[in-house]
Amino acid sequence: MLELAGLIILGILAQWVAWKTKTPAILPLILIGLFVGPISTLISEDGTKWMEPIWNGTEGLFPGESLFYFVSLSISIILFEGGLTLRKSEIGNVGPVILKLISVGVIVTFFGAGLAAHLIYGFSWQISFLFSSLIIVTGPTVISPILRNIPLKKHISSILKWEGILIDPIGALIAVLVYEFIRVEGGQDFTQTALIEFGKILLFGFTFGFTFANILAFLIKKHIIPHYLLNVFTLATVLGVFVLADQFAHESGLLAVVVMGMVMGNKKLPNLKELLYFKESLSVLLISILFILLSANIELEELLLIFNWKSLILFGIVVLVVRPIGVILSSIGSGLKINEVAFVSWVGPRGIVAAGIASLFGLKLVQEGIEGAEYITPLVFMIVLCSVLLNATTARLFAKLVGVFIKNSEGILIIGASSISRIIAKYLHDNKRHVVLVDNNGDNVRKARALGIDAIEGSVYADDLLNNIELNDIGYLMAITGNSDINKTAISKFKKQFGERGSFRVISADEMNDPERNPEEGLFSHTDDYIKLTEVARRYPTIHEILLNSQEHYEGLIEISKTDAEIVPLFVKDVEGDLKIIPSHSSEVEIEEGYLLVYLGKQIQKEEDQAENDNYEDAVDED
Repeated sequence: MLELAGLIILGILAQWVAWKTKTPAILPLILIGLFVGPISTLISEDGTKWMEPIWNGTEGLFPGESLFYFVSLSISIILFEGGLTLRKSEIGNVGPVILKLISVGVIVTFFGAGLAAHLIYGFSWQISFLFSSLIIVTGPTVISPILRNIPLKKHISSILKWEGILIDPIGALIAVLVYEFIRVEGGQDFTQTALIEFGKILLFGFTFGFTFANILAFLIKKHIIPHYLLNVFTLATVLGVFVLADQFAHESGLLAVVVMGMVMGNKKLPNLKELLYFKESLSVLLISILFILLSANIELEELLLIFNWKSLILFGIVVLVVRPIGVILSSIGSGLKINEVAFVSWVGPRGIVAAGIASLFGLKLVQEGIEGAEYITPLVFMIVLCSVLLNATTARLFAKLVGVFIKNSEGILIIGASSISRIIAKYLHDNKRHVVLVDNNGDNVRKARALGIDAIEGSVYADDLLNNIELNDIGYLMAITGNSDINKTAISKFKKQFGERGSFRVISADEMNDPERNPEEGLFSHTDDYIKLTEVARRYPTIHEILLNSQEHYEGLIEISKTDAEIVPLFVKDVEGDLKIIPSHSSEVEIEEGYLLVYLGKQIQKEEDQAENDNYEDAVDED
């Protein structure tokens, strides 16, 4: 009981340390596992581990095969949760790159790393290629925490995110085929059998995943499943699909759950967010337990086997030679710039699938007396640990060095996706600014997406926005909702993360009636609250631009807007086209000749030198 409780406590503590230090949780989890496992034998009185997952085959926390059953089921849940986060809208023009990374990149890693292991360690070809098949996978559990802390362009983040999730079942499949090849000692018969098994895995993986995803989505939409059972029912379905697919085709379960997650994640399910919260919490707990267990299961003798220069050379070749070659070949004709290819090449940490399957296959092959099998588990763990450590500590610096780091976070996050927010967002989008709307109203979110604007269905009271990779380039925050408490919460909660260049909110009715209470973060003016903004947007759904001659001209127009209820100043556009948000302390904005005042409402005047934008009436729908 002490070990089991300690396992959970240490796992959550490691997650907290990872959050505090902004590193992937896998790093402190593996270190803790090694400490309470093989390293603890050096300091314990009787030379035994403080935590023993399997002892003498039939004793320990998970005796016999139970540890690996637990690992397999846990990985299925983690991959399903990853599949839920994949959106077709994220792919854009990088779809071909992702497909090549999980095909061409996989082939390069398989043969390149296998050749390196054979030449450096002198393994048999079978063991060498088993090792290479296990390090094919990257994984969302290690990619996401790294990307969250680096402001990157959306397409680079999407490439790494999709690769990490889709490559897991592919790597697992190849590892299984190599493992079976070693067990039956290869041959032509095996080759024919392998091709048949490969086809069965694809058939049953896609069939079961797609079918059960649609069945479950139908049950959710028709409210056949009661709300209080939704999360656990989905969990049971995922485990059922994983096990059922495996019964028809060994190791097709991982593919089935990824497909199931992808299909459900791209459907308009009413409770998808709630489902994601539950699965994310469950994944955090499972990852915490798994990495400590698998690390603790390693023996000290196995660690000593790889404590030499050969391991460093092998790691260097995998990271500095094999990975870049795979990415370069995958990016040919993609339009990716050289610096973007370099960054994707650098970021390739290995994750839970590599560690889990390596532990399973390594132990089984050692028990069967296969020469060199004792190196598999410690070598893979070395690649996992070192790759995560390398990327977690250098990815941000490397992004700056190669020039993919967004120095000026010009993206704008707008809290609220009502008609006024959509009009403003459409203007910003058409002026080449990355803008993201957040609203817990699904209809508003769908209307924004129909205009080609990025929109997220979520709440400012949830923490998932802080972990959203797609918000890496956000530097401005604008809270535009009819609820002053939500606006204030958004500013206080997300100002540090998303408002480094400016955080603003519309003023409340009370603040509008009392100019002395004009808040520092007030948006647009201290005479326009949400109700007035919405009314102006309803009557005049048009954004105009007017040429400014001087600071006095700008201030004069601002004074007109204070007395004219049908004009709302929004931005100032400089001669280079850059936009500056007008705060409620509007006099603080400095104007130069050639600047434009961007405003909502009726047209102030008609001049030949006036630059007027297109009409934005299509952005408005009655809320």
